[in-house]
Amino acid sequence: MKPTRTEKVYITLLMIVFGGIVLHAPLSVGLGVVFPDYSLLIKSWKEIIMALAFPVALLIIKRRGLFITLLNDQLIRLIALFAGVHLMLAALFYKGLSATAAGLAIDLRYLLFFFLVYVAVLVVPGYRRRMIQIGIVGAFIVTGFAVAQLFLPADILTHIGYGKTTIAPYLTVDKNPNFIRENSTLRGPNPLGAYAGMVLGLLSAAWVRNRGMVKDKRVQMGAVVLAICGMIALWVSYSRSALIAGLMAALIPLFVAAWHKMSRKVWAIGAATILILGGLTVASLGSDFISNVLLHENPNGGSSVSSNEGHVDSLITGWEQFIRQPLGNGVGSTGSASLFNGTHEVIENQYLFIAHEAGWLGLVLFVAIFAIVLVRLWHRRRDWLALGVFASGIGIASIGMLLPVWADDTVSIVWWGLAAIALGGAYEPGRNKTK
Repeated sequence: MKPTRTEKVYITLLMIVFGGIVLHAPLSVGLGVVFPDYSLLIKSWKEIIMALAFPVALLIIKRRGLFITLLNDQLIRLIALFAGVHLMLAALFYKGLSATAAGLAIDLRYLLFFFLVYVAVLVVPGYRRRMIQIGIVGAFIVTGFAVAQLFLPADILTHIGYGKTTIAPYLTVDKNPNFIRENSTLRGPNPLGAYAGMVLGLLSAAWVRNRGMVKDKRVQMGAVVLAICGMIALWVSYSRSALIAGLMAALIPLFVAAWHKMSRKVWAIGAATILILGGLTVASLGSDFISNVLLHENPNGGSSVSSNEGHVDSLITGWEQFIRQPLGNGVGSTGSASLFNGTHEVIENQYLFIAHEAGWLGLVLFVAIFAIVLVRLWHRRRDWLALGVFASGIGIASIGMLLPVWADDTVSIVWWGLAAIALGGAYEPGRNKTK
């Protein structure tokens, strides 16, 4: 059945969000400076589009007879329950209109986008290819600009409105100007690192599943260029958690493809290599490079409080609140949303972040949702996209131990959108394997 005009408009809206999200930060800052009275509205463009698309999705579900199918889907039921818990707690611990609206947007937008894309790909599987193409273009934009920033003035983004009241044009490692952390087109270096790791995981999976099958030299060269740009973007973010996550995302597809083929000799060589690298790292602990890049400790002064101390203090505070507040502290009480009610509660752990917003029940529901998505991706691992999203999801989950990674709109919307594309379309393992 061909897509109707309504379905085409619906999918176009989703593609606008999926493609435009990589430019959200510079566009929202630049337009916010030009139209300051509408800055909040400009920042909310993606949430507005998703809000408009949601009733259209319900209409499409009704017309296509998908209501029972989705109702019987455990994943969709859990997402609905997760949203319901947020709405209930938002009313119970009301933090004001602005803080509550911002909290709901931050906590639920990526799951809403997952649902919207999931429905779109169920209805029109042919749009999977176009969405992937949009994602590739976005990856070139983000990683390519990160490389370009190496040759541009560090404060180049101040010309479009970046600054103390919007987004810092760049950061440094514990205020050491010799180690500049780039943003690219994202909101900061940590999201850039997480995004770059995601790109590397997808490229690794594509290579594992499609090597020898792609004969087009332009595609091969494009993949090589994107991989190089991705590695540079990951490095110049100077995000330690993203570096580990990126390595995990890139290695998991290789491991999945080759683990049953590895001999004991290969395993021994790999273990010896890891030990040697570990030994070299330990031996270099006194160097300026290791002190700044890996340990984030500036031996010549810099910040009065290192990022390590900040992470530890935030984790301790978050854990204490987690124990004391089984229902959480209410939607809009954490992160940037808490600024609207006069506080700024910083919790640098994604899971404690969720618990602080939605309590123990909200955390359990999120973990269940994420686990089901990963399990379903694993079952489809013969598909390069599913394998790449699975691998990058594992990496991003590890970043969540030190940062509220899903609170970043670009990283969360891109990953959950790709997950919906991988899971929503029809996939036949046996047929794809023979191909």
